[in-house]
Amino acid sequence: MTRIEVPNSTGRRRSSGRFGRWLAILLLVLILGAGLWTWLTLAWAYAEGERAGVLQKFVRRGWLCKTQEGEIALYYGGGQYMGAGMSPQLWDFSVRDKSVAADLVKAVGHRVQLHYTEHPGIPTNCFADTRFLVDRVTVTDKEPGDTPGAPPASSAPGARVPVPAPAPNSPSP
Repeated sequence: MTRIEVPNSTGRRRSSGRFGRWLAILLLVLILGAGLWTWLTLAWAYAEGERAGVLQKFVRRGWLCKTQEGEIALYYGGGQYMGAGMSPQLWDFSVRDKSVAADLVKAVGHRVQLHYTEHPGIPTNCFADTRFLVDRVTVTDKEPGDTPGAPPASSAPGARVPVPAPAPNSPSP
């Protein structure tokens, strides 16, 4: 019995599955690269530091991925140099640790000191909305609303706040 070979009449080369194999390799490399990038941005901190201010808000938000975000008001100058019309700079941050988030929920309205690490390039907001991840909180006052430079609260409704006397060698206005 002889075998008869029929030539390819369509003019196309038969694929041996190379395109599918290259597509699968490319897809695998992209998935591994995205996973490595995500791990790198969350594990490696670009910078770390401390910020202090009044905790304005702390929320859990997001449509699909719920993240915990907060905002503190930073008061620069403070003390006697902060005028009545000076507004604070707001600083947004994210929290990934549930115990730190529980501490921040209790500290809304208080002066706090936050330790944070900065993670630039986080690939999606499912991990955090900001690049600043807070990992430790210290409440620095006992009464909410105690802002630097603010006059002390008076118990009497019409009481006057004492104004400090000028220094002895300074000219009077």
